[in-house]
Amino acid sequence: MSNRLKYILAPLLIAIVAWTSYQMLQLPLWGYLPLFQFSATWLLLVLLAEKRFSTSSYHPLWLGLSFVSGILLALGFPTSPLTPLMFIGFVPLLIIEFMLSSSKEGTSKKALFCYSYTAFVVWNILTTFWVGNTAYVGGVVAILVNSLFMSVPILLFHQTKKVMQKDFAYLSFVAYWLAWEYLHLNWEISWPWLTLGNSFAQYPSWVQWYEYTGAFGGSLWILVANFLIFKWFVGISSIPSTDKKNPFFLKGSKGQVLKTTALLLLPILLSLVLYSTYEETGSPAEVVVIQPNFEPHYDKFTVPDREQLLRFLDLSEATLTDNTDYLVFPETSFGMIRNEQLGQESITKKLKNFVDGYPKLNLVTGLVTNRVYGEEEPHSTAIREHIDRRTGDTIYWELYNSAVQLTAGNSDIPIYYKSKQVPGAEMMPYPKLFFFLKPLADKLGGSLAGHGQQATRESFQSESGGVGPVICYESVYGEYTTGYVRHGANALFIITNDGWWDNTAGHIQHLKFASLRSIETRRDIARSANTGISCFINQRGDILQPTTYNETTAIRGTILMNDSITFYVRWGDIIGRIGVFVTLLLLLNTFVKSFLPNSKS
Repeated sequence: MSNRLKYILAPLLIAIVAWTSYQMLQLPLWGYLPLFQFSATWLLLVLLAEKRFSTSSYHPLWLGLSFVSGILLALGFPTSPLTPLMFIGFVPLLIIEFMLSSSKEGTSKKALFCYSYTAFVVWNILTTFWVGNTAYVGGVVAILVNSLFMSVPILLFHQTKKVMQKDFAYLSFVAYWLAWEYLHLNWEISWPWLTLGNSFAQYPSWVQWYEYTGAFGGSLWILVANFLIFKWFVGISSIPSTDKKNPFFLKGSKGQVLKTTALLLLPILLSLVLYSTYEETGSPAEVVVIQPNFEPHYDKFTVPDREQLLRFLDLSEATLTDNTDYLVFPETSFGMIRNEQLGQESITKKLKNFVDGYPKLNLVTGLVTNRVYGEEEPHSTAIREHIDRRTGDTIYWELYNSAVQLTAGNSDIPIYYKSKQVPGAEMMPYPKLFFFLKPLADKLGGSLAGHGQQATRESFQSESGGVGPVICYESVYGEYTTGYVRHGANALFIITNDGWWDNTAGHIQHLKFASLRSIETRRDIARSANTGISCFINQRGDILQPTTYNETTAIRGTILMNDSITFYVRWGDIIGRIGVFVTLLLLLNTFVKSFLPNSKS
């Protein structure tokens, strides 16, 4: 990049960073300001460091391609309607890797990391900048660390490609990315928001076959399509080779075009057939969903519970009927409440009395609860300490993001503890290893101890059937959500508080992901959000009666309590596990051939 262009862009970018910083200091809610600040900051950093990426004459082309890749992936992700761009989002990166592989540049690994990391930071900023509205530091860490993790499969593919031949080498690109997504769903540093298969949440009618594959089927579809389009593109274009002795080995042809077109269109056509012919099944249940609309940064945890309770009850009374089976409140509606005092302390006692006024009503609500440990009781990893000021004794206790069910005429109150928790805010990944991050956890409003969890999913049972109390972040996890169904859930209730992200794309993305869960499990969903979007979702993934953001309202609808089990519920993320297995074989092969050059394996 020319110095003249840098001298023009740098002051402009600095001005954007300064202006957004000033605005964020003045305004209580930031909206899209983090998007502009993060984007300008990253572009400025790239301008300052771009000469260190590579000394090749093709560096400007590669840098441009890396930005194009990040932008394409962002434009293909919800809430953008341009989902087909996901099928070419990796093509610019594959072109960069291809040219670096055929070059004599000894720093190809370093260069590839710089270009891929740039692309993934752009993608993460454009799609998940809104995390900064919850916690600024947490948003920055999520973007930078997630982009770093995303670069690993690309670098492994680059290394494996050196010891494998032709098309088969690109199997590693597909396998490594699938394995990475599977790992990202199942370890403690889990932020799988940008799982490739989630992009089809924009058009659920395209992926009705998720009832067999889950979101990993979509990820596989995108990865294979990117490879085939790259293969076709390289074969018909005049991309300059950096090594005249190493001509392009990938050849485009009419057959290749037909094969790629079939891969893109046939899954959609199959899905549309499934969508149009699928018949929803199950016994009907009337459900009322409440959206109380308490702004979480300033109102939700400062307005007294009793005052909030009046709004909940007023909205409920105006919408309930004698035939209503379920009333649904959002995540952390009230608290903090001792587990052993549920139904006895003032808030839940009033709620129980209210529920008893309706003959068949079940209330499912989120609560903040806690439990004090007995003297001889073994401690969990989420244990917290508190010194009793009166006695000086140390009290050991545990905090929970909980869901409970209150049933008319029944004193039993089942409770479920949220177990897929937000890293940083609700749990610190590997606290013994990252003990030095305690200040960051405090900054995010969490602790190294985190929240208590439970080992398995469960469903709340009633005369109408069983419902799975899916709490907020848990609805991003496909196989995890199937656990509610395997434990008797005939429908899913998603209770959440998406107002932390302000009125940005974050809460809409979260809503749309729920459509994928309904397809995977073929379960109706009732979704209660504190500030929006609340709705019903049928077994085909259609969003019904959606509310708007920043609206105080209640909606009533009928869901079907389905008891059938899909292939995906039974087998889960089998594609991801196959990706892990193939990855292990490929890595072993790469290690032997790369680091043991005398081996004849």
